[in-house]
Formats: sequence, C-alpha cells, structure tokens
Amino acid sequence: MRIDVLTIFPDYLRPLELALVGRAAARDLVDIHTHDLRQWTHDVHRTVDDAPYGGGPGMVMRPEPWDEALRAVSGGDPTRRPRVVVPTPAGVPFTQRYAAELAEQHWLVFCCGRYEGIDGRVVEAWADDEISIGDYVLAGGEAATLVIVEAVTRLLPGVVGNVESITDDSFAHGLLEGAVYTRPPIWREREVPAILRSGDHAAIARWRRDEALLRTRRRRPELLDRIELSAADRAVLANAPNARSAPPTGGDGLEGSAV
Repeated sequence: MRIDVLTIFPDYLRPLELALVGRAAARDLVDIHTHDLRQWTHDVHRTVDDAPYGGGPGMVMRPEPWDEALRAVSGGDPTRRPRVVVPTPAGVPFTQRYAAELAEQHWLVFCCGRYEGIDGRVVEAWADDEISIGDYVLAGGEAATLVIVEAVTRLLPGVVGNVESITDDSFAHGLLEGAVYTRPPIWREREVPAILRSGDHAAIARWRRDEALLRTRRRRPELLDRIELSAADRAVLANAPNARSAPPTGGDGLEGSAV
C-alpha cells in the first residue's frame, strides 16, 4: 500500500517512522510519503489560507494549493487514482470496520486541514472519505491521520507477526477486549485468574468471551445491540451483577478528531 500525507507541518508525521508503522515501511509493506503543502504556493509568504466568505472567526485553507498538490501527488492517471481521505470532526465515525475497508485499498492520500478547515470546494472535488475519530476538535488533521494510518497499517498482510493479535482485538468481533495478564502469577497480592493457567483452552476461550461481554456492557453497552449474541452469551449477561452507568462517549467512542 502507498500512503501520501499532505500537511503544512511535515514534522508532525515523524511518528510514522517509528514502531510498528516504521518497521512496516522498512520492510516495504507500506510506502509512506509526507508532503509540505506550502511547496505548491507561489507567493513570497507561501500563503495557504485566507479569510472566510460570509465573515466569522479564523481562516480557511485556500483551494489553489490543495488542488495543485493533489494533482501532483495523484500523478494525473485516472486509472490509478488514490482514495483521498480528509480527517474532520464533521466526518463519518472511524471504526475498526472502516480501518479494514481502507486496508484493502492500494493507495491512500490524507489531507490534513488546519485553521477552520479546507475550502469546501476542494473537499467536494477530491475527497472520497471525510472521517472523524471522535466528537471533539483538534488543531489539525495530523493527529487524526496518525491514528488512522496506524489502525490501517497493522491490518496489512505481514505487518503484525501473530495474526491472532488482530482477530482478538477490541471491536474485531464487535466487543471490547477483556483484561490480559502475564508473569508473575501474583503481583502485589493480585493473582492472575486461575482459569488462564489451567491449560483448558476451551474454558479459557469461554472465559475471555465472558469477560469481553461484561466489559462491553459496563463501558459500551450500545455495542451489544449491534452483534448477535448466543444463548450462552445472554446467560452470562443475565446472571452478572447489574452494569454500572457507562461513561459518556462521543460518536463511535474512539478518541480524536481534526479540523
């Protein structure tokens, strides 16, 4: 997969050189390019913004640099047009299912807006996806792009060594993942659940499912309405203590957003 990111702060995207995404790039599993939008400006001040029509606070990113940049980055070949993504709090909520859909693409281009956002005509002409990673506003689209790129990259073949790490993730089956444990078996008088040391894989699988169900009911009860529950699942939920009130969540409950 190729990923291009357009931004006025290229250094903000340096985390893409690190950890899992950086290793994937080093192994040529993903090809990431970051571009400074200002290289497509033509005045001495390298201006990318102007006052909004109709008045109001803040500035709006001008259409000309964005259009030139997108034409240059996309290469002008309509048969290989990238999928263009604009992170924005006005977008569709980002989910694990959305990440899986984007992971099937051969080429993604992210447009990181700043100020009050990108001129709407550019979004209308170019954007395939407007994505929100939560019901709040950040200073720009870079942080949201980092979130989306990492979520997408880890789903690419070969990026994560143990495929089960992906299939057992939170949201992979519509539920939040339960707590996980490692050595030592007892830490500060807190003991690892005995079932996890039993060697009974069927019982462990059932226990993990039960824990996922109960954690989801406590924290994100609305998710239970979106999945098919077995009779055993329903019994676990019916016999457990009443769920505590869930904390307020925004949109799909995943943190982040961007202008």
